Amino acid sequence: MQQPLDSQEIPPGCPAHGNVQLYGPSFGADPDSHYAQLRAYGPSAPVDIAPDVQAELVTSYDAALYVLQNPASFVRDSRRWNALNEGRVPANSPALPMLGYRPNALFSDGASHARLRRAVTDALATVNEHQLIRQTQASANYLISQFSTDIRGHAELMSEYAQPLPLLVFSDLFGCPPEIGDRVIAGISGIFEGTPGADEVLGGALNELIALKRRRPTSDLTTRLMEHPAQLTDEEVLHQLVTLLSGGTAPLTAAIGTSSALYLGEDWQLGLPVEDAVSQTLWNYAPIANYAAHYPTHDVELGDRLVRANDPVLISFAAANTDPKLTEHREHLSAKAHLAFGAGPHACPAKDPAFMITVTAVETLLNQLHDVEMRVPFKALTWAPSPWSRTLVTLPIRFTPRPVAQSAESTGSPNAGRPPQQQTPVSSPSGSTASRAGGAGASQGKGGLFSRFLAWTRGE
Repeated sequence: MQQPLDSQEIPPGCPAHGNVQLYGPSFGADPDSHYAQLRAYGPSAPVDIAPDVQAELVTSYDAALYVLQNPASFVRDSRRWNALNEGRVPANSPALPMLGYRPNALFSDGASHARLRRAVTDALATVNEHQLIRQTQASANYLISQFSTDIRGHAELMSEYAQPLPLLVFSDLFGCPPEIGDRVIAGISGIFEGTPGADEVLGGALNELIALKRRRPTSDLTTRLMEHPAQLTDEEVLHQLVTLLSGGTAPLTAAIGTSSALYLGEDWQLGLPVEDAVSQTLWNYAPIANYAAHYPTHDVELGDRLVRANDPVLISFAAANTDPKLTEHREHLSAKAHLAFGAGPHACPAKDPAFMITVTAVETLLNQLHDVEMRVPFKALTWAPSPWSRTLVTLPIRFTPRPVAQSAESTGSPNAGRPPQQQTPVSSPSGSTASRAGGAGASQGKGGLFSRFLAWTRGE
């Protein structure tokens, strides 16, 4: 049963008769103290995920696994959401784009989920690891070439590198021609930035891409989804692509930024491989911090708290990974036992590609800018005040500038001289995308980010 905390048990700053706010500057500055407060309630606690939007947040590692691995009692279809159906969620709530129903694998259950997920996992299973690494290196080299000649030897790594890099990789793996790739990047960037009409831009670009692949199928993720035995409709293909974009862009940006900061930070142990910095990021700074809304099919007890059927239960991957009951035994656990990629039937189907992209992005930065270092200490960096993603706002770096911009050939791009449609796309798996995500090197070349990248790989 649900029981109030004794007044002596309420930690400082924790409201005795209201929910803990999981958003805003206070939360963004110190989420760990909020999670510590919430743990006083037991394995889960009541939170406001946005103004006037309540949810139950699971902070215990064991309870998170129980929810994630129990699809009979906890489903993902947000059309069951009590408060939404009763008109208690503000129409303009920032929680709606994150929690509102979409016809994709993420919000589906049972046979529908199995059908959509199989199409996605089978398409991702065709990923060529070596090609993925080469494509990530090419995207990384291009972005580095755009800021590495700055005469000050300064750059802002989040907006100029960590944020645009996943967008280039996704546009390539989707098999986008230059103009459509530009609009896909503009659309998904606009959605994260709240730009009016961004949904329409992204939807229009993806619809054109799907129509193009119907006429001229190629070896890319879009075609693989369309040709899968599950026989997805064009609308279903579109929504799976949107899920891959939205579910992959922000987490990869966060992982690349935080892992780079950890590796360059003054407290990092010299000589350890980049993989260790990425693993520490996934354990201690889970890129998707609080998400994965589940809806109990019946009233359930989580510890001493009773959660009503169809009230949202969110998983705090960040709190679960840093659960004090877990950390004392963590040295005996597998390095992959963290929940940053989820668990159960809805676990991220692209966790291995996502890990490879992150490691490759950090390694390429270190290889291209040999003396790169942060301009501020790690502890002085600012985090975005979002409940959903644990991501840095900025990551200022310094390095010895290059005398001239390097070409695709000099940085080892695997696609130099190859037309875009001959490239073999590969696949990979929401913070906000910076305003420069679509504009890195905007003064050079024509078209959008993807067009400029493709022109660069051809040495134009």
